[in-house]
Amino acid sequence: MSTLIKPGSKSLRIWQLLLLVILLAAWHLASRSQNVAFFFGEPWQVAQRIWAWFVTDADVYRHLWVTLTETVLAFVIGTVSGLGFGLWLGLSPVASAILDPYIKAANSMPRVILAPIFGMWFGLGIWSKVALAVTLVFFIVFFNVYQGVREVSNTLLDNARMLGADRRQLLRYVYLPSATSWVFSSLHTSVGLAFVGAVVGEYLGSASGVGYLILQAEGTLDVNTVFAGIVVLTAFALVLDGLVTLVEKRLMKWQPRAGETEKL
Repeated sequence: MSTLIKPGSKSLRIWQLLLLVILLAAWHLASRSQNVAFFFGEPWQVAQRIWAWFVTDADVYRHLWVTLTETVLAFVIGTVSGLGFGLWLGLSPVASAILDPYIKAANSMPRVILAPIFGMWFGLGIWSKVALAVTLVFFIVFFNVYQGVREVSNTLLDNARMLGADRRQLLRYVYLPSATSWVFSSLHTSVGLAFVGAVVGEYLGSASGVGYLILQAEGTLDVNTVFAGIVVLTAFALVLDGLVTLVEKRLMKWQPRAGETEKL
């Protein structure tokens, strides 16, 4: 069966859709019990809530725009700053040695405790949520870029220098390609973390956003609306992850596909 199911094949899509149908059917059958429905909701009620949000009442767009704005801003700021800081420390052994314990301490700190501080600094608008989400995205990208730069082969660097490459050319043609492959491996995780930071920030203090809608539903024990919010956030997280994948395929054309190295 493994030979028939290949990445990107129609058979793989069919199996994925079949698994989704099975999970939804199991959820529907289980929710016929009132005890299960109270804790896990009912798929049909969740679908009706989503339909009302987007079509009947059309009242989710303002909240969705706020959450997506916070997520995208945090994702971009965290990625750019993590990339720049990771490159700088990866190329600066002295600065890396000095800042290493402080970076580890900052990374080990539970970032959620920073939310009230960001609320005092930036208010209850979008920027306090962006700041919290940036702290989640930054360290994922930073450590991957830092590791990618540090693991560049010394033999490759020596060969490039023998061919006359200066520091700028080494950065462009050696360090950046090495770091880029590590960056994209972390961006797929960063998309989800950006959503987490935005939603957690909305939980702790906001008057809009999908996280705010979920919090209001939890206060009234409306589990169907809670799951509707989770489904909507998951769907848009998958969309953003798909965009990252498209950019990755465009920028990483030089990288051999799976199986090509075996053929060589």
